[in-house]
Amino acid sequence: MALTQCDVRDVLDDGWDFGIFHPPCTRLANSGVRWLHVPPSGRTLAEMWQELEDGAAFYRTLRDAPIPFKAIENPVMHAHAAVLVQPGRRQVVQPWWFGDPFFKATGFELIGLPPLVATNRLTPPRKGTPEHKAWSRVHMASPGPNRWKERSRTFPGIAAAMADQWGTYVAAQRRAA
Repeated sequence: MALTQCDVRDVLDDGWDFGIFHPPCTRLANSGVRWLHVPPSGRTLAEMWQELEDGAAFYRTLRDAPIPFKAIENPVMHAHAAVLVQPGRRQVVQPWWFGDPFFKATGFELIGLPPLVATNRLTPPRKGTPEHKAWSRVHMASPGPNRWKERSRTFPGIAAAMADQWGTYVAAQRRAA
């Protein structure tokens, strides 16, 4: 298998069977809608709205690519993004469904793929307990240069379920064709 590093838009028409995409969600996510009303320091409202338009266009490019089996990861979108993207059938999963003790809703628009099935569902701790706070550390992360990276991380249990379940499904569909 060759490693290719490029802009994904340059290879979307290259005959792929299956794609799992993780587009930037900075301007599409519900958590960032506030910047469309009061931009961060040094930025303008026009820049924020243009970044929303660009993010939505990129998302639609991935969704509309001629790839029969796709999962496009994105958190809950705010209303402006949802109007621009018009996402299709979605599934929202939690890391704790797959054995990782964290709270972080992860949404997938599923095209040609079945929903993921929980593989190692943990029991969430009671609210207000130290364990609950530990499970919430993704959301409670202090502001800083790496916060975005921690908040956008895909947990190992979800990644393993995607590879196993969707990989097996796509392979079976290819054999049946």
